[in-house]
Amino acid sequence: MKGPEKQCMVSHLLISIGTCVNYFTSAKSLLYLGHALSTWGDRMWHFAVSVFLVELYGNSLLLTAVYGLVVAGSVLLLGAIIGDWVDKNPRLKVAQTSLIVQNASVILCGILLMMVFLFKTELLALYQGWLLTTCYILVITIANIANLASTATAITIQRDWVVVVAGENRSKLADMNATIRRIDQLTNILAPMAVGQIMTFGSPVIGCGFISGWNLISMCIEYMLLWKVYQKTPALAHKAISKVEESELKQLNVQKDGDLKPNEGVQLMGEKEIAAFESQKEKEASCVSRMAEPFTTFRDGWVAYYNQPVFLAGMALAFLYMTVLGFDCITTGYAYTQGLSGSTLSLLMGASAITGIMGTVAFTWLRRRYGLVRTGIISGLAQLLSLGFCVISVFVPGSPLDLTVSPFADISARLFESNPLPTMVPQGDILEMPFTTGMPTLVNGSTLNMDPEMAPNPVPLISVSFLFAGVIAARVGLWSFDLTVTQLLQENVVESERGIINGVQDSMNYLLDLLHFIMVILAPNPEAFGLLVLISVSFVAMGHIMYFRFAQKTLGRNVFLCCNPEPKSVTNDPTPCEASNV
Repeated sequence: MKGPEKQCMVSHLLISIGTCVNYFTSAKSLLYLGHALSTWGDRMWHFAVSVFLVELYGNSLLLTAVYGLVVAGSVLLLGAIIGDWVDKNPRLKVAQTSLIVQNASVILCGILLMMVFLFKTELLALYQGWLLTTCYILVITIANIANLASTATAITIQRDWVVVVAGENRSKLADMNATIRRIDQLTNILAPMAVGQIMTFGSPVIGCGFISGWNLISMCIEYMLLWKVYQKTPALAHKAISKVEESELKQLNVQKDGDLKPNEGVQLMGEKEIAAFESQKEKEASCVSRMAEPFTTFRDGWVAYYNQPVFLAGMALAFLYMTVLGFDCITTGYAYTQGLSGSTLSLLMGASAITGIMGTVAFTWLRRRYGLVRTGIISGLAQLLSLGFCVISVFVPGSPLDLTVSPFADISARLFESNPLPTMVPQGDILEMPFTTGMPTLVNGSTLNMDPEMAPNPVPLISVSFLFAGVIAARVGLWSFDLTVTQLLQENVVESERGIINGVQDSMNYLLDLLHFIMVILAPNPEAFGLLVLISVSFVAMGHIMYFRFAQKTLGRNVFLCCNPEPKSVTNDPTPCEASNV
């Protein structure tokens, strides 16, 4: 090889290395890395904490149920307030504060759980068990604080920082949103598997110690990554002021300019008393306003959410949470009653992760080809068509649907059992199942029992096969639709209200999720699961009907008009169909 050719190859190699280094040190890549670390820790903790609570409370699901209720209720009530705090403070301060509070809470909770596991017998003997009960309350409270801090982190990073880092480039924003969802999908499967193996071959104490150590190391790395992203993106230092704050500042300036100074040498006898009285009234008024501020923020947040142009799209996304058609403890518990094994379920969950990633890929292609709003319509139709298999599963052979069975029969029977506490398999058998929800799987709605002698009689797998075929196929449309609504909120909500609007959106999601758990509590037996499937599909259909109404308002008669691809050079312009509607 001649000298010039060698020089050319070396120069190309250096350019390639430089390009790779620039990519992996860019703000976008650092944001991905920080999100991956944060999500991995979150998934491990959410999986482990529920299992820990089950193990602590004598193999009962009571503490796990209380924890789930507290978490859902807290986000429902405080979502708008958390979002408002995100809006009113500098970005770096919000991100760092929520990061530290979240990880410190998990570390503290892990240490407390270790102490309870090691000294449970001694704690139970002290003060008639009240000290142990206090430890349970502390664990749930601290874990709830960690979840609220995680909500603040998700709002500020995924709904605000991502938009600023992407700049005015909509295609870059779509790609970043899709990449973040792919990271979520992978960590949703891999993180519980990893911590489950550690807890299986070790012990709950080792699991607590590992999670606490992981969060300590991860917190330091994430803190550094946030600082690097902040330095590489100067726009993050500038934050828009809301109209309310701007008007308040103007009013204060007018008051200051209008204040009249008293004439020199003129002092009235009661001037000091009047000033003291006025200052006291101002203090009382400020005290009352501070007490009422959370309630005012809550009200203003929901009013602002209702007045958003993307309100119907946000409601559509929330309605998709009112469903049993996902890989949560309810659906997997039903699968066990129908004869599916843990290994089969783990394979199905892996398949659902693959189809979820396919949904993120489909989103980026559909958005470039048909525009953002139409992508939501196509994704919704794909999800509804896939859920048709779930509807079919209710009526094919093997379906346990029997509406003559009282939905309260299972509850009343258990109320009069001599042993009200449900039985549970050994800990190792639980942790070998890579669940992503952090909640142990229920058999017949209430117990964990993998004993072959007590397993239900074999049933035809036609019905459950149709069910999971529909659930897995629907993930493509589901995640594409989720990304569509996420980007609609990012693009259409003003910068000064991103936090509070997304906080209310999280509250709506938790509200519908809570309602779906209440629905299962009212009809817990497998014979009623088919009815739950039909109700779930109905709510998903209502959600997509609301989105179609939103699309109709946005695009008018051009809803179904096929579009040409967006010009690559102008990423911030609407598609030709959208432009014709302006």
